[in-house]
Amino acid sequence: MDDAAVLEKKGYSLSVTLGEGSYGKVKSAYCNKLKCNVAIKIIDKRKTPRDFLERFLPREIAALKRLHHPSIIKTYEIFETSSGKVYIIMELGVKGDLLDYIKITGAMKEDFARLKFQQLASAIKHCHDSDLAHRDLKCENILLDKDLNVKLSDFGFSKSLSRDENGRTILSKTFCGSAAYAAPEVLQGIPCDPKISDIWSLGVILYTMVYALMPFDDSNVRKMICIQKQHRIPFPKSKYLTTECKDLIYHLLQPDVSQRLCIDDVLRHSWLQTSKSEIPTSPSAAEIGECSQNLHDEKPEHNQEAKTHSLHPLFCKAQDQRSLTSRRKVQSSLLGRLTTFYK
Repeated sequence: MDDAAVLEKKGYSLSVTLGEGSYGKVKSAYCNKLKCNVAIKIIDKRKTPRDFLERFLPREIAALKRLHHPSIIKTYEIFETSSGKVYIIMELGVKGDLLDYIKITGAMKEDFARLKFQQLASAIKHCHDSDLAHRDLKCENILLDKDLNVKLSDFGFSKSLSRDENGRTILSKTFCGSAAYAAPEVLQGIPCDPKISDIWSLGVILYTMVYALMPFDDSNVRKMICIQKQHRIPFPKSKYLTTECKDLIYHLLQPDVSQRLCIDDVLRHSWLQTSKSEIPTSPSAAEIGECSQNLHDEKPEHNQEAKTHSLHPLFCKAQDQRSLTSRRKVQSSLLGRLTTFYK
């Protein structure tokens, strides 16, 4: 029985294909029960490698069943057929993903960015309070509804956190995500608390929101790590930002994990408590501007020769160095899994 027939029996009228990955596809459909359009991820288990089938797919399904938050994509139904196909019916991000939104509209005004970032940080707090790290936070995995509300998606790399006999989080050694958003400790394969690594990714996302630039050029990852570890954050003089906003970005992109903010600290930061962007920017705060990467591939020069930094071995084998303009709505990750983007 084909997908359309299977879904019709469940009350879904299948429509266009929104994207395809190595092991499946995402389609839009109309749900007769909900009276609205939905996104349906269709995964053929017969075509998936064992690692995806045994680790990443179960993690995503478990996370989707477990998480319920206004800023996390809703999951309406999950079922599997005898032929080995899994159908995940989810909320449709009708306005696309955050990356494409920024490409079209440009850098966000600070007050608007604050509202969107509050929604995202609130979703991450819900994950972290549930002892779950996302581990693949990036603009492509943040969908927008019809009112431009944030909807966090794609939990295939998420991880339920375990604790040792002393109650401490057991550190992760797995490389996950995209180089441009990954924390330096992840890129180097240093065992880390994945919740703290999520915070770094939030910093990259916030920077991208307000500048329409990536903070670091990932075309040379060793050089990028060198710049990150020196805590050199480029704040272009061409764009006005309040000191508070820059301060939050600076502390999110803290290379020392012992000093990086936790999600509660993020939500308590003064920038997120400010209703208007009214605090003047210090001229000295915008001195460094040589490291950011334009959304449209204008790659700056690096004046300082980078030191050599070891990389995670998996990253060395499957390094993702695509420019942002080539990051598509549906992408294959390191393991070729389907990421969820709906439009």
